[in-house]
Amino acid sequence: MTQPSRPLRQPRSDEPYVRDAVHYNELPPPLAPRRGRNRRRGAVLGVLAAIAVLVVAAGLWTARQIGGHPHGGSVAVTIPKGASTSSIGGLLHSKGVIGNTLVWRAYTLVKRPGALQPGDFRFRHDENMGHVLSVLHGNGEATVRRVTIPEGSSLRQIAAKVGTIPGLSADRFMAIAQSGTVHSQFQPPGSTSLEGLLFPDTYFVERGDDEAKVLNKMVSAFDQVASQVGMQDAAAKAGVSPYEAIIVASLVEREAKVDDDRGMIARTIYNRLAKNMKLGVDATVEYAIGTHKPQLTNADLDVDSPYNTRKYEGLPPTPIAVPGEKSLDAALNPTPGPWLYYVLSDPSGKHAFATTDAEFQQLVKQARAKGLI
Repeated sequence: MTQPSRPLRQPRSDEPYVRDAVHYNELPPPLAPRRGRNRRRGAVLGVLAAIAVLVVAAGLWTARQIGGHPHGGSVAVTIPKGASTSSIGGLLHSKGVIGNTLVWRAYTLVKRPGALQPGDFRFRHDENMGHVLSVLHGNGEATVRRVTIPEGSSLRQIAAKVGTIPGLSADRFMAIAQSGTVHSQFQPPGSTSLEGLLFPDTYFVERGDDEAKVLNKMVSAFDQVASQVGMQDAAAKAGVSPYEAIIVASLVEREAKVDDDRGMIARTIYNRLAKNMKLGVDATVEYAIGTHKPQLTNADLDVDSPYNTRKYEGLPPTPIAVPGEKSLDAALNPTPGPWLYYVLSDPSGKHAFATTDAEFQQLVKQARAKGLI
């Protein structure tokens, strides 16, 4: 028979409290401190925070690369025909238009702009990539046009080149170049002709540029280069005025076919001038008749013009073409030598030089045998 459970005795107030052994043993043990787990959790949270910071920083940096911060002067960029988006990015980066080619590639992959148009454009340093893409995609015409002036070009030939630019006129260019409104520092007093006083180079013509502005660019470039080679010292270096040295340089430019001949041709011209000999430069005859011919006729050689150095002594009145820097330098620093004649001696354009008429006639005979003249 089961004994009824006894009620727990309540301890007296004067007795010490003693836990009941049965109930104490039934309690779970106290929890051990979780220091290792907390440390791992803290490390994970730290890594996640660092990653979040890096992601935010990378996003801000990428946005900065895309958005850019246009500053400084304009930058001329020529996009070649058939250039890939990647190569265009490299070109833009080399010019300072964009800051990062990887961001450019990612941006263009997302935007998928399609084929980008070739042409001549002007941007600014650190340009907005969206703006660059918009312009190159065809949402705006090329902002600049490019015109290249070769060495040895006459003023009329340069005018024709300028006239190919939409909105510009060859006739207006010629009229301004002969009016005296644009002046070179090497132009003699009273002269209004800029023949030979434009520098042969590639020029970028911006939208809104007129003929006078284009002409000013070319004349300023010539003055700068001519000053750099020391044209102001022509009297001390070559015994002629700066303008006369430029005329000689123009003859050298039209006559010389290889660089090694430039100084020798210049010396030959100076030697003939010193002896009051007619220069006999066929390029001046071509200038007088207004055209280039593989073979000049007797009528051509007899044309009555102050530019015909077969007929008249001394230098022509003006340069006959725009000389490049090498020809300007040759006119100032002619190669020492006694030569009075030169004749084409090789298909490469090399000339042979002679001091006497007998030597000259022998060189002519050899050139004819080679079919060079």
